[in-house]
Amino acid sequence: MSVLYFLHSLLRWAVLLFGLLSVINALSGISGKTYTSGNKKINLFFLISCDIQLLVGLGMYFSSPWFKMLKENASEVMKNATARFFAVEHITMMIIAIILVHIGYSSIKKATTDNAKYKKALIFFGLALLLILAAIPWPFREAVARPLLRGL
Repeated sequence: MSVLYFLHSLLRWAVLLFGLLSVINALSGISGKTYTSGNKKINLFFLISCDIQLLVGLGMYFSSPWFKMLKENASEVMKNATARFFAVEHITMMIIAIILVHIGYSSIKKATTDNAKYKKALIFFGLALLLILAAIPWPFREAVARPLLRGL
């Protein structure tokens, strides 16, 4: 399990990096730049890093005490802020964010103009990145704080 925690903690930085690069690209492209294969690659790396993070996260979640607590006594989990965050809120927000990344990536492929591609990237990837940032158990969040990088 500690290997999964380490991977999940490490992959967070790839997700954040590619998410930030995708949003910055989208912002800079709205002014009329041509949408290039480089833009597509950065967006694809964001999508792939999210998918890998999801798989590692699901492996952790279904073998975690949070999932067991939720199955056994959901009402108690919902009364406890820390348990609720890890058993319900974190996974829900992250799955919604990854769905937004997939919808965004797909809609960018279907867009006919460069400007439309950048706008779709900004909307979908921007919303996804905001959700991801909100769902991370940052060290400054008292009830759910985790280190910036968990060790093995």
